[in-house]
Amino acid sequence: MSQLVKAQLISTDGGGTINFMFNPNQLAFSQQINLTKSSGARTGRGLPKVNFAYPEPVTLSINDIIFDTYETGENVLRHLKPFEKAVNFAESGEGKEKRPPTYVFTWGSQEYIRCFVTKVDYNLTMFLPDGTPVRVSVNLTLEEIDESVSQPGMGTPQPGASQRQSGGR
Repeated sequence: MSQLVKAQLISTDGGGTINFMFNPNQLAFSQQINLTKSSGARTGRGLPKVNFAYPEPVTLSINDIIFDTYETGENVLRHLKPFEKAVNFAESGEGKEKRPPTYVFTWGSQEYIRCFVTKVDYNLTMFLPDGTPVRVSVNLTLEEIDESVSQPGMGTPQPGASQRQSGGR
């Protein structure tokens, strides 16, 4: 019987590791290309001629990531701090020019995407009688950057990608 492995966002540049309390039930990948349309050049039917411009990065949406502290009674908001750090990375002054932390989304031995966390939404869904939040549902949007690892069914695998990422775990 195999041991349960938790999904993680592992930062390689100071963002820390974000450990999931419960694993996601779905990973939604998306990719599209951009086209340029020439208003002057037309097809025989009168439509603008279309040319390939560039591919957009892969996005990964992970919804309904649950953190639950009901049994311990502790405030669940502490579990949101790493997510907030991922998007609120720039401090005033010299920090405002910083690049956001980069992450690799991993689950077990599978490394899915090297990314920035571009969006974090959350809903507090359970409270103790005194108002302490004890359950939160988090939705994440991750966007591919740099040398991303291969996603199932998307892109071309990069030789040695797993060896580059395996250090420091």
